Amino acid sequence: MKKKLQLSLMSALFLIGFSSSNVQAQSAFTGFYGQVSSGYESNQLGSLSTSSTTIPNINSDIKGTSASQSFGGTPLVLGIGHYWQANDKWLIGVGADYSALSQTSATFSRDSTNASGNTTIVAGSTLTYNGASMQLSNRFNLFITPAYAIDKDKLVYLKAGYSQVTAQYNRPTFATRTLNGVSTTTAATGGSQSSNQGGYLIGLGYKQIITSGLYGFVEGNYMGYSAPSYSTSTTTRASDTLHGVSSTGTRTLTHNFASLNTFQALVGVGYAF
Repeated sequence: MKKKLQLSLMSALFLIGFSSSNVQAQSAFTGFYGQVSSGYESNQLGSLSTSSTTIPNINSDIKGTSASQSFGGTPLVLGIGHYWQANDKWLIGVGADYSALSQTSATFSRDSTNASGNTTIVAGSTLTYNGASMQLSNRFNLFITPAYAIDKDKLVYLKAGYSQVTAQYNRPTFATRTLNGVSTTTAATGGSQSSNQGGYLIGLGYKQIITSGLYGFVEGNYMGYSAPSYSTSTTTRASDTLHGVSSTGTRTLTHNFASLNTFQALVGVGYAF
């Protein structure tokens, strides 16, 4: 009887210990979560090259360049996701986040020159287009996020996945011609064009429970996108005054940026359900 009682007590203690170890192994972040964050966002827009081509070409083709741009601000990032417990120390998760605020660059200029063999810009003069800008909005990320549990209330994690952002190029609003020190300003075509740029996301972060599911976190993300490119065509009237010829033609204007990249440093709070 005594041996049976001892075996029963040992079995009970084993089960209690096993149950306790499982509780300790269960991360507080297992399950669904929702979070919000802010901080600083930096966007790098590569140099711009443009070309204006007219068909028929009456020596009127030009090309232009702009330097690279860097701009940023304060983002507002909303996120949701889910973690699964893989073992005592590792979790695997999936998530999505959305940047609710747009970021717009300062206005920049574009210096234009004649294309090879063309003469529309008078020798000795300069032509500069001003008032261009780039606006980024509607950024969303889809990612997987493996995480290492430091203990049940703390974890570090990686992010890797897909990112997309709407890049709106606002074309120059006025042009300045300068000849012999005299400048003349005229209105440019203006307008804007948008494109959805896809790319990759990588990130690193740390989360810690504050109390009863509420947690704080810090995170850094880097996103690299395909280079934005835009093209427009308009009907124009080309004239060859030397030969007295006037005809209707088509002018095609292309804008090709070299690159687009974004870095975010975020601090936020969330709730693990």
